[in-house]
Amino acid sequence: MSETGTESRPLARQLPDPKTASNVRYNPSLEDLRELASPDETTTEYGSPSYVSEYRSRSADRTKNAVDHEFSEADYDVLETAVEAASEREMVCVDRLMGRHPNATFCCRLFVPVEFARIALAWANLFEPTDGRDPDLHTVQVPDADETAIRVLPDEGFTAVLGSDYTGEAKKSFLRLFMYRAKQRGGLGLHAGSKRVTVRDADGDLRIVGQLFMGLSATGKSTLTSHGCWLEEPEEAVMLQDDVCALLPDGSVAGSEGEGLYIKTIGLTEEEQPGLYRAATDESAVLENVAVDEDGTVDFDEGRYGSNSRAVVQRDELESADDEIDLDRVDQVFFITRNPLMPPVAKLDEKQAAVAFMLGESIETSAGDPSRAGESIRVVGTNPFIVGPEGEEGNGFYDLIERLDVDCYAINTGYVGNESVDVGVTESVTILTEVARGTIEWTDDDRTGLTIPEEVPGIDVEEFYVPDHVDDYDEALAELRADRRAYLEEFDELRDELADAVY
Repeated sequence: MSETGTESRPLARQLPDPKTASNVRYNPSLEDLRELASPDETTTEYGSPSYVSEYRSRSADRTKNAVDHEFSEADYDVLETAVEAASEREMVCVDRLMGRHPNATFCCRLFVPVEFARIALAWANLFEPTDGRDPDLHTVQVPDADETAIRVLPDEGFTAVLGSDYTGEAKKSFLRLFMYRAKQRGGLGLHAGSKRVTVRDADGDLRIVGQLFMGLSATGKSTLTSHGCWLEEPEEAVMLQDDVCALLPDGSVAGSEGEGLYIKTIGLTEEEQPGLYRAATDESAVLENVAVDEDGTVDFDEGRYGSNSRAVVQRDELESADDEIDLDRVDQVFFITRNPLMPPVAKLDEKQAAVAFMLGESIETSAGDPSRAGESIRVVGTNPFIVGPEGEEGNGFYDLIERLDVDCYAINTGYVGNESVDVGVTESVTILTEVARGTIEWTDDDRTGLTIPEEVPGIDVEEFYVPDHVDDYDEALAELRADRRAYLEEFDELRDELADAVY
C-alpha cells in the first residue's frame, strides 16, 4: 500500500452525518422512496414499479479494490469525488442491516442522488431496517459521474460507484465486503444459496439436511435454492438465502439478505418457477429492465432491455422462504456447472471439491459480461467478488469442508454431451431430493474418473451417461483435464495437493 493508503485518508469519516446534514434525506420510507422515483416509474399491471437503467450489468472491468490493486492518486480521486458528491448534492441516505448472525451482521449505509432514488428503493427492499447502530459499511453511488469507476477500500468498508446506475452495483458493494469480513473472521464468504431440507431417509426416519448451492448468475442457483422439491409434510424444503452466505468455522452458514431477492426474470414462467413467478408478479416487487408496455403489461420473455432483466422480490411472497436466513449447519455443497462433459451429478471427495471450487466452471451470463453471454468461463468459487488471493480462498474452502465433514457434489443444470440430452429442472430437483434422502447408489466409473449415480429413484440415469453423447469422448476428457490443470497452475497460493486433484 502506498503512502496514499486508507490510513492517511479515512474517507468514510468524511461523509456527512445524514441525521443532521441539510442536503441529505435520511431513511425515507419505502413509500417516500417510490414517490421520489416516480418520474422514472412505469407502473405494471400488478401495481408494482418498473424502471429502466442505462447500465444493465456490473462494470467488472472498471472495479478495483485496495487489497488486490495498488491504488494511485487517480483511484483515490474517484473515492474523493464520491465523498464530495455525498457532501454537496441533494442525496438520499438509507441504512439497512445485512445479516442476522451474531458473528456476521453489519449496518450498511447507501448514499445516492435524489434523482436516482429508484436505486435506493430497490436496494432497501433487499435488507432489513436498521436497529439504529452506527454503520459498518458505506457506499456512495453517483450514476451521472463523468467516468465509470468502482473503487473499494475493503478494510475501511467504503465503496465508491461512479458512472453506473445499475442496482446490482449497490447490492454487490455490500455483499462483497460481507464476504471479506467473513474471511477475516476465519470463515469464508460464498456466492451461494442456502436451503434446509427435511426428508425421510432410506429407513423412513426424518433427517434435516443443510444444503449450499454455488453457481454464477443464471445457472439455476435461485431455481434450485427456492424449489420446494414437491415435498409434503412432514417433509419440506425451505430457502434460507438466494445469493450470498458466509460459511463460519463452527459449520453454521450466515445469511445476508433478510427481506428480498434480486432475481433474473428473463424467461421466468409460472410453470417452471411458480414461486419466483408469483413473487415477481406481486405489487411488492420492484422491476428493473423488464419489458413493460405503457399500459403496464409485463412480458418476461422479451429482452427489450437486454437479457439481464431483474426484479427485487420479497421473501414473504415466496412459499418456500423460511423465516430464518441462517443455516445451523451445512451438510452438502453443490457446485452448479453447465459443462457438457459433466454428468447430471457427481460426488466429489474433499480435494476434488476444492478443485471444483477453484474451477468455478459455468457459462458467462448477461449479468457479468453481456458481450460474452453463453461462452464457457471459469470464476473461482463462482464468485466474481473475492477480495484477496484466490488460491488462498481455495485452501480455506478445503480446510473448512474437511474439518466440518461436508459432502460435496458437482451438478450439471445444462446439457449432457453435444446438446443432445437436456438436464431439466425435474431431473435436478429429483437429484437434490434423493441426495438429501441418501437413497442414491453411487459407483466409481473408470471411464469418466468420477463417482456417479448407479441408480437414482425416479430417473433413468443411463440416459445421461456422458460418454454415450460425446464424439471422441476420451480425447475430449483428456483435453479438459489438461486445460483444467493448466488453469490451476496459475494460482501460486493454491496448495500442490489440491492442484493435483484435477478430475
